[in-house]
Amino acid sequence: MHSLASGTPKNVAPVVKIVVIDTLNAALHFCVSLELVWAFAPDARLTMNPIQLFDPASSTYTYLLFDADSREAQIIDPVDEQLERDLAVLREYGLKLVLVVETHAHADHVTSASLLVEHTGALTAAPEACGIRTAALQLQDGAELHFGRQQLRALHTPGHTAGSMCYLWASGGRRHVFTGDTLLINGCGRTDFQSGSAAALYRSLTQVLWALPDETVVWPGHDYEGRRHSTIGAEKRNNPRIAGKSQAEFQSLMNGLNLPKPARIDEAVPANLRSGVRHDADGAALMAVRPASGYAGNITPQLAWSWVQSGEAMLVDVRSDAEREWVGFVPGAVGLAWKQWPGMVPNPDFDRKLLDAVPSDKKVLMLCRSGVRSIAAARRGTELGLEAYNVLEGFEGDPDEQAQRGRRGGWRYHGLPWRQG
Repeated sequence: MHSLASGTPKNVAPVVKIVVIDTLNAALHFCVSLELVWAFAPDARLTMNPIQLFDPASSTYTYLLFDADSREAQIIDPVDEQLERDLAVLREYGLKLVLVVETHAHADHVTSASLLVEHTGALTAAPEACGIRTAALQLQDGAELHFGRQQLRALHTPGHTAGSMCYLWASGGRRHVFTGDTLLINGCGRTDFQSGSAAALYRSLTQVLWALPDETVVWPGHDYEGRRHSTIGAEKRNNPRIAGKSQAEFQSLMNGLNLPKPARIDEAVPANLRSGVRHDADGAALMAVRPASGYAGNITPQLAWSWVQSGEAMLVDVRSDAEREWVGFVPGAVGLAWKQWPGMVPNPDFDRKLLDAVPSDKKVLMLCRSGVRSIAAARRGTELGLEAYNVLEGFEGDPDEQAQRGRRGGWRYHGLPWRQG
């Protein structure tokens, strides 16, 4: 294992946050956290797969896997606070994200799945038994997730939660398993909430994961001591939670842990059951500006329309031309795509056209499908010197339990002016 903590290696340039390299049987693995940062020369970067990313606040590992030929990629367990980092890594590697995959509905952080979908056009995938009904793909045991010529295979491993899954990947002559909270290094996930079961977890570990070859590389969902990977063989022999224990002994140990309630569970689980979508506006604050980072603020559709009617603001619809034509548009709004289909390619004329369209004495209100691309557009507008706001919920609102939009918030849902065709 090699670290870039001291000194600057050759062909390495400083960039934005952390990078640690890991050599494993001649394959380079790329790990990003928030203390160091280096970028390898392009030829070296091509071999770093999977890319391991770290969120210090929750000690969560996110994994980015890609097919070297097609550059198609999947991301496993992304964290919403790390959205900009993950988008930067996708750009740095020249990757097209096709799938956002969850191991379970997390209790310690909010996923960025819905945000990544808006930015990249990827599909979401989650274990069917987790109840994440907004996910486009509902996974059952044995399901295969394809990206380029590569594929992940879903392994149903209940115990930490009833729906928890691990994902098996064969690449570069090695087997890799992404275990979420089911199996940690020298540990395992707790079983005392979200329909957890110590008995089910024991069976998942001993009958599903232990059936994998000993040399299979284990990539955990968390680690609190800086460890990054292990192997099935090492965990079989050395994991103090499970190694050498009968099911009764394991259940006794797990039932006696008496761990504190996760600090963010009341916030995280409801949001994660909707792919990370949060409902930020309530009835008492419909006409109030909500604080934001990097732009003037978040506002409800009702406040946005009030400002437009008063003449103090201009509404800019940053959805693609196709979305406005097919789904509907707001009369009088400026249509200026942030990204365009096919491929959700950034609009190279966005800055110029935005400055041409918006008078300097008016607020600019960014509207997209569900309030995600509009955040990026509002930040860019602010950088250009405008007083820019994000319209919460967007035009179509949040997806419901059937992953359909238009029934849970949004410009149309609230009866504000719009047309189609």
